[in-house]
Order: sequence, then C-alpha cells, then structure tokens
Amino acid sequence: MANLVAIVGRPNVGKSTLFNRLTKTRQAIVSDVAGTTRDRQYGKCDWNGKEFSVVDTGGWVVKSDDIFEEEIRKQVLIATEEADLILFLVDITTGVTDWDMDVAQILRRTKLPVILVANKTDNNDLIYNAAEFYKLGLGDPMCISSATGSGTGDLLDDVVAKLKDNSGELLEEGIPRFAVVGRPNAGKSSIINAFIGEDRNIVTEIAGTTRDSIYTRYDKFGFDFYLVDTAGIRRKNKVTEDLEFYSVMRSIRAIEHSDVCILMIDATRGIEAQDMNIFQIIQRNNKSLVVVVNKWDLVENKDQKVMDTFENAIRNRMAPFTDFPIIFASALTKQRIFRVLETAKEVYLSRKIKIGTSKLNEMMLPLIEAYPPPSIKGKYIKIKYCTQLPNTQIPSFVFYANLPQYIKEPYKRFLENKIRSNWKLTGSPINIFIRQK
Repeated sequence: MANLVAIVGRPNVGKSTLFNRLTKTRQAIVSDVAGTTRDRQYGKCDWNGKEFSVVDTGGWVVKSDDIFEEEIRKQVLIATEEADLILFLVDITTGVTDWDMDVAQILRRTKLPVILVANKTDNNDLIYNAAEFYKLGLGDPMCISSATGSGTGDLLDDVVAKLKDNSGELLEEGIPRFAVVGRPNAGKSSIINAFIGEDRNIVTEIAGTTRDSIYTRYDKFGFDFYLVDTAGIRRKNKVTEDLEFYSVMRSIRAIEHSDVCILMIDATRGIEAQDMNIFQIIQRNNKSLVVVVNKWDLVENKDQKVMDTFENAIRNRMAPFTDFPIIFASALTKQRIFRVLETAKEVYLSRKIKIGTSKLNEMMLPLIEAYPPPSIKGKYIKIKYCTQLPNTQIPSFVFYANLPQYIKEPYKRFLENKIRSNWKLTGSPINIFIRQK
C-alpha cells in the first residue's frame, strides 16, 4: 500500500516542477506566472524500492480575495488532512514572506510529519540564506533545486525514512478488497448502505495500516470481501469540503488499497471529466474495474438502444482499455445490486487467473504466425515463445522475440486483445512484455 505525500506552499515556489521531477513526468504545467496550477496533479514515485503517491496542490495564498485562491486554500487543507506527509516548499531567493508565516502556522498544528523544503537553491552561495527559514518553526530547511535536481535525492531519502511501513497488514490473505469510488453525489454512500444493510450485524470494521483507513468485512449471501474505506463509511473531515478535490483524495486512498474498483457513474449526468480523473487513477494503480451506472431508475427511456448508446459512450471515453463490465443499477431501489457484487467477484477471480504455458503457446503462436509484427528496416521479427509470469499483481505475459526493440505498442495491444478473446480477463488490466529470445 502506498503512502500519500502532498506538496504545498504559496504560488510560484516550484511545486509543479518538483512534482514533475519526483514522478518523472511532465504532467504539471510549469510557468513563471503565479497561480498557474489551479487543479491537482496525482502521480507515483518510487525511491529505493519504496513507492508512494504524490499530489501537487494549487498555490496556497492566505487572506486573499481571489475566488480561485480561496478554493486552492480549501484543497490544501484537505490535502493536509488526507496525506501521510507534507512537503512545504518555500523560495530561498525571496526569503520568508507573510504568506509563508501564515502557512507555517497552520502546518505547525498538524500531527503529520512536515518537511520544510527551501527550493531554488541553484548554487551553493544560496544555501546560507536557508537559516532565515528556522523562524517558521518547522525544523531544519532542506535545500534543493527542483529545476536541476540538486538535493532531491537527499529529500527523497528523508521522505522515505518518515513514511510509515505499510507492509505488515492485519487483514486475512486471499480475501478480495472492493472499493466504491466516484464523483460526489454519484451514489457511493447509497450503494454501500445497500451492500451492508442497515443492521450491519454480519460486518466487522478492521482498522487498516494507513492513517484512518477502515476495512469493513462483508460475509453473507455467499460473499466474503473487505469493503475499502470510502466517503460513505469514513468519518467526514472537519474541514470545509471542496467536493471535487475531496472525492479525488478519498478515491486515491480507496483505489490504492483495493483489488477491484467499483466506479459509480451518475446516469442522469453521464460520464464527465471527474469520472475520467478517477478512472485514470485506477489505471495507474493497475486495479481491476467494474463500472456501475447508478440512478438508472431515474432514466425515463430504458430500452436497449439507450443502454447501448450509454455503454458505447463510456467505452469510447475510456479507450483503449474497454474490456470491463458495465452494470446499469439503482442503489435506491436495489436494482441489480446483487449482480454488482457477483460481477466484482468474477473480476477479482479473473485477476488471479493462471494460464498454462503449453496452452498459451498453442493458442498464441499460430495467431502470431498468421499476423506477425510488421518488419522494420527490412528486418523480420519472430516471436518463438510466450509464458505467463508467476507471482504478479495482475496477469503478466512475456513474449520472447529476436528483435524486441522493434515491437511497438499497437502490436502489444494486438497480443493483449488476442489473450482477452481466448481467456476471460474482463475487468482486469494486463501487462505485456517483450524480451530478447
């Protein structure tokens, strides 16, 4: 289970640049204009074998009349409530500002570990300016340059040392974990109540290994699984909620701690950008997926044509990954609720499928021979052998070829689609690797 690290600070201190460096991406837009980052970015970082998630918040400006900055303040407050560790960025070239003092005052009240990071230390002479930041009362400032990467290795060592070890879980092995996620008002709480029932007499709550996480054990009607913490189960925070950001932060935790994600979509609104944000988090974490179109009882025309149109729209938005079940249900009337649980269980089992090497080669090699990889620069690529890798989180297959560097993504998708068409892997992501023969 990954920990969650939030990068906070006033505008234009280099939060997005640090985010891009830690996640080895260019997701966050970098600009000299203060307040460029209005939305949050989410990514993964791996350092010395320890993985954690990183959230880049908008610039934190206290006591501002700007309506966007008011929303950014809310987002950062939620981030400090939900994260496991805070990186508080300050600008060593400008020194301590009133904004920094206000932010530090709030961060001193949190019980979370906070690392004070003096950014833009592009040369050694600037290191002497870091002594000024002791007045913030947050310990030793760590000097880095997110633009050049100077000092970021030491920073990551400190981050990893302060994060909790989540390897020792208290949960029983072999029991699936289902997470109900989705945007606000999609019906998460309603469907959880429908799953559990009002009496809750056959469920037990088990404290998880991460801060405030709760697993609810569901063991009746032939099902046995953990329901991972969601907005419907966990206590509400005392902060004023920015519903969109709140749902994303909660979704990150729920998704990371689950095997199967039940993504709720509001039938009255269709699939929106917020649904896609959560879907992308599910994909990045290699979790299995079941899509539930909730509030189907509110749709007037429920014929098959409408269902097909709705289903096609969802699959087109989520392409190229389209092999997942879609269920039209109503948490209020409990329409197809039992089918949601049955499907989630089937998807979990497909995630654990093991295909024998002989059967895999018997099916795949004739297909590869009939539709070989396209030749590049006059060189013909031959795949002679394939096998499923053991002990992997999701089904992973390796194909041995004479020139693996010339096999591109479209052909990998072809191999994936052929595996899916011959074995039931609905809802589960697949890894395809090409190795030297």
